[in-house]
Parts: sequence; structure tokens; C-alpha cells
Amino acid sequence: MVRYADPGVAEWVESNGGPLVVVPETALLSWLGSDGDGSEDDYDRACGVDSWTGLVPVGQENVLVLGGDPASTTFLPEHDLFVRWCAAESEAELLYSIGAAIGAAAWEPDLHWAVSGPVLLFDAVWSGNEITGDDHLRVALEPGCYAVRAAHVEPDPLTSLVLVQLRRLPHQ
Repeated sequence: MVRYADPGVAEWVESNGGPLVVVPETALLSWLGSDGDGSEDDYDRACGVDSWTGLVPVGQENVLVLGGDPASTTFLPEHDLFVRWCAAESEAELLYSIGAAIGAAAWEPDLHWAVSGPVLLFDAVWSGNEITGDDHLRVALEPGCYAVRAAHVEPDPLTSLVLVQLRRLPHQ
């Protein structure tokens, strides 16, 4: 994991060039990443997502794919928001722009994503059993169904980011 500022400000997850995935902990060992056996694998399916977000089934769960730009990504729990850093002069300026970015966002249609609890954000190329120490970010989600919406936002001429917001849906 790459840290762009002092510990405690934000923890950023990097990609090697492909998408990032958000995998429920209960499905972690079912995510095989790029297994290299020549057939379509989980990584290929993640790369097939052609929008900012998408869902791919893994075992009994769905994995949230953060598609598009392979930008550094963090999660801001106070906004229930994945922030993808496309361009900014500094982490401080990017984080300062979040309120304006949320207000200016033209959100894509929602996806509905059911999760069984905490999830891990990491590079889609890795298998779940390869995830160690600092190459991922754990997000403590409550079990339930979430509306997931995404938007690409440029809150000022020097800042560009993708927002992926989770909104917990009421029990049905």
C-alpha cells in the first residue's frame, strides 16, 4: 500500500495497471485473480467491466470492480466513499475537494450490491490467498444491501477524481 501522507491521513491502494476489486472477506479465498492457466479468470472478468463500477460473481457473493482508470484508491468512512485519485497537486488538495466533488457529481445509475460484512480493496490481479500486510485496505461494512453509485468529477482545473459511494439500503 502506498502512503501519500503521514500515517492516519489516508491509506491508498495501488494497481499494477488493471482494475481494483472490493471483495467480501467471506469470498476472499474464492477470488483467484490472474491464475495464468490460459482460460478466462477472475482478473479477465474484472477487466471486462467497462464502466466506473461493476459486479462480478465469485462463489456465493459478488465482487465490486472499480473499473476505468487504475487510480490510487482509498475509502473515506465518513462519506461511505471510495475516492480514486486521477489528478491533484497533493493529497491534501484532493481530500479538501471531496465536499465540492460530492456536490458536483453527476452520478451514474446505482448498482445494488449485497455484502455479508467487511470487504477488502486490492489489485484484481492478485488472488485472495496472496493478500498480505500492506497491499490491501480493509473496509468494515455492515452486512446488507448497498446502492453503489459512481461519478467522475473535476471540482477544479487541477483536480480529477472518481467517487464511488455506498449507501446502505433499508432491510426489505
